[in-house]
Amino acid sequence: MSTQRQIALLRGVNVGRAKRIAMADLRKVLGDLGFTNVRTLLNSGNAVFDCAARDAALSAVRIEETLVLKLGVPARVTVLDAQQLAEVVAANPLVDVAADPARLMVAVLSNPAHRAKLEPLAHQQWQPEAFALGRWAAYIWCADGVLASRAAAAVGNLLGDAVTTRNWSTMSKLHALAMES
Repeated sequence: MSTQRQIALLRGVNVGRAKRIAMADLRKVLGDLGFTNVRTLLNSGNAVFDCAARDAALSAVRIEETLVLKLGVPARVTVLDAQQLAEVVAANPLVDVAADPARLMVAVLSNPAHRAKLEPLAHQQWQPEAFALGRWAAYIWCADGVLASRAAAAVGNLLGDAVTTRNWSTMSKLHALAMES
C-alpha cells in the first residue's frame, strides 16, 4: 500500500484563548484516524503525517470532523502533500525582500481555485509591503508587522477562513520536518 506524506495546518488553533488543543491530543486524533508517523510542530496546529494514498484527498475533512467530535474544537484544516509544500517553499519570490522571516507570511489556500480571488491583489502597489501569488499560496512581506499589514488584511477579507497563514520560519521548519524519513 502506498503512503503519502501530508502537512495539516489548523486555522486559528491555540491563538488566544479559543480553540485550545494540546499537541499530544492532536497527535492522538491523527493517529486514531489511521495516520502514521505523526509529528507536530510548535503549539499552533501544525502536523506532518503519513496516510494511505487512497485516503489523502479526504484527510482535511476527516481531521475537521474528528476535531469537533473528539475534542469539541471546530477548526478549518488545510492539507498539503509534501510535494505541494516543497513547491510553496521553492516558489517564494519574496525571500530576498524580507528582512525578518517572522514578518514574511505565507497564506496557504484551502482550495487552489481561490487563487483567482487574489489575482487582483498581485497588481496593486503595497510598498513598503510586498505581495506575490503562487500556485498554492500567497506570499506577503509585512514590513511593519502582520497586524499593520494592508496586504494581509486584504487576503483575509477576500478569503476569510478559506486561507490559513504561517510565517516563513514556521513554513521552513514544516518543510524540513516533511522531508525527514
